[in-house]
This record gives sequence, structure tokens and C-alpha cells, in this order.
Amino acid sequence: MPKNSEVEIKFRVADVRRLEQSLTDAGFQLKTPPTHEMNSLYDRPGNPLRRQGAILRLRKYGERWRLTHKANGVPGKYKTREEHETAVENGPELDAILRALGYAPSFVYEKFRSEWSDGEGEVVVDHTPIGVVAEIEGAPRWIDRTARALGVDARDYITKSYGELFLEWKKATGSSAANMTFRECGSRRPRF
Repeated sequence: MPKNSEVEIKFRVADVRRLEQSLTDAGFQLKTPPTHEMNSLYDRPGNPLRRQGAILRLRKYGERWRLTHKANGVPGKYKTREEHETAVENGPELDAILRALGYAPSFVYEKFRSEWSDGEGEVVVDHTPIGVVAEIEGAPRWIDRTARALGVDARDYITKSYGELFLEWKKATGSSAANMTFRECGSRRPRF
């Protein structure tokens, strides 16, 4: 696996408390309690990045900013793609730079994310406007071992992006929302 490779799966969460108890029982520690996260995907006119299957994302997680580029993924049991990411000191200034270079936000999505780790990999629990989704990120064997410990069957692995899940949700609900935000989706923000 290349150094900057991200390997993960998602799965839907029906019972958050049960999942959190399973994480604790499996030896995971809560690294970050549910924290607001706002993501903007940038593209140029005509969406060349989206057409390539790539993303350029500016994320604000709590008070921290990060810029990420992800290349087109490799199809398979896991979502695998090359990823480059760096901390950003001033998100609004980077937004201005990206816009000056011809990029603009093409999709915005938000969630409340908690992060769990066992020292080998990471499980995150995302409270999104379209439901609760968790991600398991790490080496493939570790992903499968962790999924089994959490009661997740390999048939329930999801390798779609949040953009793809949002489009499925829109089709199923008939929503006219353009972005996956609590306000646009008509969802209540979770309380913790």
C-alpha cells in the first residue's frame, strides 16, 4: 500500500450507543468527542475533478482547517485511493486563493464526527443530515477484523462517497437540497 493511500469502508449505524459500547469492548479509545465538521469540495467550471473521480476538499473540523486532495479510487471491497492532506492556518484565505485560481465550492456537506482509535487504525462515527454513518480506516485485514468485532458484515460495507450517498438520499426522498447540510436537508442538528 503506498504511503499516502487511504483504505476504508463505511457502514450505516442503526444504534449509536450500541456501536460505541462495541468500540469500547473492542479496546478502542475515544480520541475526539462529536465535533462539528464542514466540508467544501472545490472544482473548476465543467467539474473536471469530479469527472476524474478526484476531490479537492477544504475541511473545518472544530477550529482546525485541512486541505485534502484525493485521487480517483480503485474499485474493490474497500475504498482505496491516494490521498494528500495538510493543515491550513487560515481557511477563509485559502478559500480566496482557490477562488482566485478558478476553483469554487461545488458541493458542501457537514456532519458531527467522533474519532475512535485502538492504536492501529481508526473508526469514526458521523452524524450527518442523512443519517449516522461510520467509517473504518486502516489496513484491509484490520478493517475486516474490526468490522467483525463491531458486528458489521462485509455485505454491509459501503465504498461510496458522501456525495454519492447524498444523491441516493435525494432520489429516495425527492429532496431538492443542493448540499448535504442540516439546514438544506431539513434535518435537526444532533445534540450531544
